[in-house]
Amino acid sequence: MVGGVSTVMIRRLTLDDLETVVALEARNRAAPWTEGVFRDELAAENRIYLAADEEGLVGFGGLMLVGDEAHVTNLLVDPARRRRGIGLELMLALIQAAVPEGARHLTLEVRSKNEAARGLYARLGLVPVGIRRGYYGDDDALILWVHDIDVDEYRERLEGLR
Repeated sequence: MVGGVSTVMIRRLTLDDLETVVALEARNRAAPWTEGVFRDELAAENRIYLAADEEGLVGFGGLMLVGDEAHVTNLLVDPARRRRGIGLELMLALIQAAVPEGARHLTLEVRSKNEAARGLYARLGLVPVGIRRGYYGDDDALILWVHDIDVDEYRERLEGLR
C-alpha cells in the first residue's frame, strides 16, 4: 500500500502466470497443485481465476461455478504480502465476477486453524456450516457459506469493505 491506497491490480490469471503460481503453491502448501491441475482449471469453462499483481504476481484466487453456487477452489497470497488487503481484494473481485455468471451463493473450505483467513471470510459474511475432518491431513476444514450474494444488501456490505 502507498499512502493507504493499494497498488495491487487484479486481473485474469493466464497461462503465462503458471510458473510463478506453481512456485508460490509449492512454497506455501503441504499438498500443492501441479502445473497440470492449474492448466486444467484455467481451461475449464465454469472457472474464474484471478491474479493479484504488484510489480509481479503476489497472489491468486479461483472459483468454480456450479448452477447458482460459486465454490472458491484456491486462494493464496504470498506470505510476505499478507495482512495488506490483497486477499480481500481477490475475494471481492471473484464475487464481482461470479454474480453476472449466475452465482447466488458462495462456499469454500478453510483450515480450522487459519485464524487470519477465517477472519477475512467472516468479514465477507461467510459462516461455518460444517466440518470436513482431516480434510487437510493435518487439520480439519470448516465449510463456510454465504447466501444471496446477488442482492443489493450484500453488494452494499462489499462496498463497505472496499
